[in-house]
Amino acid sequence: MLRPGEGRPLRYDLVIANGDVVDGSGLPRRRADVGVRDGRVVALGHLDGSEAGEVIDAAGMVVAPGIVDIHTHYDLQLTWDPWATASCYHGVTTVVAGNCGFSAAPTPPGQREFLTALFAQVEGMDPTALSATRWDFETFPEYLEARAGRLGVNLAAYLGHSNVRRLVMGADGSERAATAEEVEAMRRVVREAMEAGAAGLSSSRSPTHHDGDLRPVPSRLAEIDELVALVEETGRGGGGTVTFLPESAVGGLDEDDEDLLIELSLAGRIPIIIQGLGGRSKVDAPTATWERAQAFLDRATARGAAVYSLLITRPFDRPFNLSDGTTLYEGVPAWDRMLKLPLAERIRALQDPAVRDQLRHAVEHPNRDPEQGSTLPPPHWGSLVVARVSKPELERFLSRSVADIAAGEGKAPADALLDLALADDLRTELRWSTETAAWAEAVAEAQVDPHLLIGTSDGGAHLSRDDGSEFSTYFLRRWVLDERIWTLEEGIRQITEIPANLMGFHDRGMVRPSYRADLVVLDPEALGPWKKELVHDLPGGVGRFQAYPKGVHATVVNGVPIVRDGEITGALPGQVVRPGARPG
Repeated sequence: MLRPGEGRPLRYDLVIANGDVVDGSGLPRRRADVGVRDGRVVALGHLDGSEAGEVIDAAGMVVAPGIVDIHTHYDLQLTWDPWATASCYHGVTTVVAGNCGFSAAPTPPGQREFLTALFAQVEGMDPTALSATRWDFETFPEYLEARAGRLGVNLAAYLGHSNVRRLVMGADGSERAATAEEVEAMRRVVREAMEAGAAGLSSSRSPTHHDGDLRPVPSRLAEIDELVALVEETGRGGGGTVTFLPESAVGGLDEDDEDLLIELSLAGRIPIIIQGLGGRSKVDAPTATWERAQAFLDRATARGAAVYSLLITRPFDRPFNLSDGTTLYEGVPAWDRMLKLPLAERIRALQDPAVRDQLRHAVEHPNRDPEQGSTLPPPHWGSLVVARVSKPELERFLSRSVADIAAGEGKAPADALLDLALADDLRTELRWSTETAAWAEAVAEAQVDPHLLIGTSDGGAHLSRDDGSEFSTYFLRRWVLDERIWTLEEGIRQITEIPANLMGFHDRGMVRPSYRADLVVLDPEALGPWKKELVHDLPGGVGRFQAYPKGVHATVVNGVPIVRDGEITGALPGQVVRPGARPG
């Protein structure tokens, strides 16, 4: 291909040839080569014969925008893992960190221990791995500046409300409401962060969120006036969004929180992103009916309030055993105490009739008072399945739910589970899966509402189970390619252009000339989740579950491949992404 009036080939840094381009707009795909120069898409069409530094042959594959994951916790991990594994394997090119009210910065040296304990407690991370954090920053602007040239994926970051309170109030930020002077000081911190390019503000009033000392996270101590003031300041920063976990999100939004969300959006004049509406919350929320959710969203829209909710479109798949322990029973005090005992004491306790009396029906009556600790609902007995046993005589229990075993044994479900675990030296592997016909029906209906956002990967968190980094490949395989809830074009738009547009990343999320060349090459025939395994690749040899995909041929960030056929290339082309960036 020749440039008009000249006699030499065009030069591209990268050409992705012979693929079907699904450009993120929702329009039908078209066969085209994609030419990239200086990190941007510069040409679409016939580029055969052109000079290129690198060529990816995408024959038989789809070339799409890179996936934008707007709910992750990679804040600290990115200081030692710039590619945000495992998300990058699944075609994610931009991650948004700093969710749930806490972020990497601002963090002065005296607050680092508090912050890492907070990440460990709320998001199930490991303190040993977190100790490898490169503390090359204190303020929020310094955190963004320090990532320049050290990223594999692109990073956008929220400013965490809990960080702001601790910066301004010190330890009092975890104890009391703020004074008017302290709120004004917090506004200045928000203003500084927005000027530096923060994605917005994140906050949480969720009763499931506690710090390393099991106290409410600092943002839960904020009065409503403080929250409204900080949201307003965020909106005056000229862009971004607010991500917020209301107090009632776990069990279904109540009317007070519905009114609060409308107030926040109107105060900030920016989108508010929550969790907990639709078919599945981050925890089991049977009272969060879709009919009520729709009525609230309609009411918000009529008021001019932009409220969105992240929707988990994949069932939970969380393995655990009673030997290693689990955090899934934090909302059941008797079980939580038992699981924190040293192993030998735990076994003795489970053989004690008095302890059994405390445990027998505790799961059916979890804590519902935030003042008494976590209100995290535990797994239901019918969705808890025996996945592995270590003794042959126990294999008859494999693939059966605890509820089914209890009915067959004539026991209370807790006794059925604990007797089996004791017979197996507590090594019985259980899997909590929320896959049911009712769940699938609810998710299929809710995901097509324009207020619902496909996401909540929690990438970087929950090392002892799954972090959800496979959310995009699961969504495309299950709901797009198999269930056909969406066309491929519209399904890809849901996880590329829509989140990029909502977040204010105006030169990403589409395959279009002048846009950033964040791209993924997919084989739709093979695409989907592949395997999940425990790997010990974090600092200090700490283990985590990694989810790997099938059918992702390449992940390209700013025109440079960072993953080819499941292998990290080592390239660091990622950039800090700020709301309001425009093409050109």
